[in-house]
Amino acid sequence: MTDDSPSSSVSPRPAARPRLGMAQGSAPWLVPALGAAGAAAFLARRSPVGAVAAVPVIALAAGMTWFFRDPNRGPATGRVLSAADGVVQSLDPQPDGRTRVAVFMNPLNVHVNRAPLAGVVTGVEHRPGGFRPAFDKDSERNERVIWTLETEIGEITVVQIAGALVRRIVPYLAAGQKVEQGERIGLIRFGSRVDVYLPRGVTPAVEVGQKVRAGETRLDAD
Repeated sequence: MTDDSPSSSVSPRPAARPRLGMAQGSAPWLVPALGAAGAAAFLARRSPVGAVAAVPVIALAAGMTWFFRDPNRGPATGRVLSAADGVVQSLDPQPDGRTRVAVFMNPLNVHVNRAPLAGVVTGVEHRPGGFRPAFDKDSERNERVIWTLETEIGEITVVQIAGALVRRIVPYLAAGQKVEQGERIGLIRFGSRVDVYLPRGVTPAVEVGQKVRAGETRLDAD
């Protein structure tokens, strides 16, 4: 995995800490951007030239803050919930009887992903690959993290797919840990897609083009 990856050994989850509304794993990008914005604002007060130069720097920091926001969600009702904010890109029947629900996230969406069901994380696999735009058909070869969850309705697979920018997926959990429905499982930095594979016999309740919200929108019709 990466330096942001959790330990592969099973350990008790640390006690919940007060949330500041920013995603875990955002600091390497957010802190420098805010620092630069603070310096730019200081210089802007000293000269007209500094004020002009400060505009794009402050705008970038504001954009970073918006991108890395991490709002609380739920409680929601539904057996299988969306793992991502965004738009349903496709509903794809698989040869094994499962249905893949692919959700595309644009840069304005929340990029923290959530568990569709409660269960146990039985696998977190990082798979290297390319970095095509997440809406491109060639994104099937992109860098990704594949989550396997054992749940009350069987095995659920969630796939976080990196996009064309920055290309970093930050997992929050490790194999062997329990997860609650709607709990945060990881972050994709800058452009991405998330696929949820519904088990055989589970009918999708969403349509292509429909907007969904992680931890709130129900994916199954059963």
